[in-house]
Amino acid sequence: MNTEKKQKNRLLSFIIDGILSGFTLGVGGMVSLSSDNKYIGAFLFALGLFTIVQFKYGLYTGKVGYIVNRKPSYILEVLITLISNAAGAFIAALLLRQTRFFTSLISGMDTTLQQRVSATMDDKIHDTPISIFILSVFCGMLMFIAVESNRQCRAKGNFVAALFGVVFPVVVFIICGFNHCVADMFYYFFSGCPDIPAALIYFALAITGNAVGGMLIPAMKKLSNQPLED
Repeated sequence: MNTEKKQKNRLLSFIIDGILSGFTLGVGGMVSLSSDNKYIGAFLFALGLFTIVQFKYGLYTGKVGYIVNRKPSYILEVLITLISNAAGAFIAALLLRQTRFFTSLISGMDTTLQQRVSATMDDKIHDTPISIFILSVFCGMLMFIAVESNRQCRAKGNFVAALFGVVFPVVVFIICGFNHCVADMFYYFFSGCPDIPAALIYFALAITGNAVGGMLIPAMKKLSNQPLED
């Protein structure tokens, strides 16, 4: 009985933490879209991952890389996290679409948030499959670097390095325009869900690419004389 209750509590925890992560990335996406300077926008977007790491929420791109070193049952946790992330991103997008900011001009730019996010998602979902996949792989790798760097630095008591370990990879993937499946879910929902067939292909490739990129480093380190520290 206690075991069953514990399993239910774990499942609820994965769902709640996943929703909070998706919601938090929605906030990061909102501030990034609202900035007329892509470098400042990229830096402020990092608040999303920093919050997720700091409060130990669950993010698909932060968890998927560890499949390499975990039991097969861990895959279910990752999938539940992904679905919950999508729910959180949807809630954030739905709420923010009801505000005046959605149709207001962005400060310093002759465009609205609605126009900007629609253009962003149109470029992404109508990209070529190979481009979508490769850009997603690079993002997945950077996200693993962010989470693992933070984990190792915190374990060593180096909290300044832990902060930079999270922020730098996020800034890089935003400036480069790499594909982060959860962040892009927020942008897609926020834009009004255009061209659903193209979007389904896009997200299938982005989710897969993020997984491949996330698992790349831990998989290769298994062959190294310097494996990842536990």
